[in-house]
Amino acid sequence: MAKKIVKRDYADLNPVRFGLTGGILWAVFVLLIALFTRFFPFWGELIYECYGFLGYNPYTFIGVVLGVVYGFVDGFVLTFVFAWLYNKLK
Repeated sequence: MAKKIVKRDYADLNPVRFGLTGGILWAVFVLLIALFTRFFPFWGELIYECYGFLGYNPYTFIGVVLGVVYGFVDGFVLTFVFAWLYNKLK
């Protein structure tokens, strides 16, 4: 009996590339929030509540750098796991 060929209608996601993209986008977002904090303090307080326990402070240079690094790691891990699960569950 011949094997049945199954055609897939979707592509695999590369988890590392997907993670890097998500990490970069989230890091840029956190940087923009830190810059907008000068004009709209509410946004800085919002991000501070999310990353403040890690040392992020949108009012200092070191705090902004830490926030960008944490944002990159957070975005990378989340989107990496998403792409990995997508490939496993198909």
